[in-house]
Amino acid sequence: MAQQKRWIASVTREAAKLDVKMPWTRGARRAAFIARRNAKPALRAASA
Repeated sequence: MAQQKRWIASVTREAAKLDVKMPWTRGARRAAFIARRNAKPALRAASA
């Protein structure tokens, strides 16, 4: 049982360190990426 408690404590500690940025918190960087991604098909169609 002690091993399981240690494992749970380890997992909890690592989860507390995790810093995930959600898509809606990325702001201008994400908006620029989406604009570039959406612009590529238009450029391909224009050059064809």
